[in-house]
Amino acid sequence: MIMAFLAKRKKLALVICFLLVINASAIAEDAILTNITVSNTRDDLLLYLNVEGAFREEMKKAILSGVPATFSFFASLNRVQNFWFDGTIADAEVTHTIKYDNLKKEFTIHRSWEDNNQKVTNSFKEAQKLMTEIRSLKIIPLSRLEKGSQYQLRVKAEFSKKTLPFYLHYVLFFVSLWDFETDWYTIDFIY
Repeated sequence: MIMAFLAKRKKLALVICFLLVINASAIAEDAILTNITVSNTRDDLLLYLNVEGAFREEMKKAILSGVPATFSFFASLNRVQNFWFDGTIADAEVTHTIKYDNLKKEFTIHRSWEDNNQKVTNSFKEAQKLMTEIRSLKIIPLSRLEKGSQYQLRVKAEFSKKTLPFYLHYVLFFVSLWDFETDWYTIDFIY
């Protein structure tokens, strides 16, 4: 009787460990924004950032089979006002789209904020880098900011489900494997 009880306890402990490992691996696959930096030129406020964990295995396989994918990036600049509602000064939404041409063995990346300039590469690693980074995105002209005022920049990224072929929207399991959305990240600064 004691042996049966110990055997059941061991099985329960194994199941709990298994669930914790699965849960930890699911958490590890979440996409996050990293290296978020706000900078400026003489004329403009600029945003720099990277996304980590955006390319899951299922997404990589689909892209390599020719399914296009689009990442959307959102930025919102607010002026922080004490004892009053913060006012939104600028909103930006940009997209990065990747398409693989199986015949030419090359990736075409279109980044909406780069004057319709498409980038073409044979390297999937380089294509992933182009898809997951933003360098020198103009948020607002500095002339619209007040010196000495406090501002807050909020940014997030997500996978645009609208880029999936129409028939795949009904395959909920497949869509959920592609799903990612980062949390909002906030940077406070004084100009």
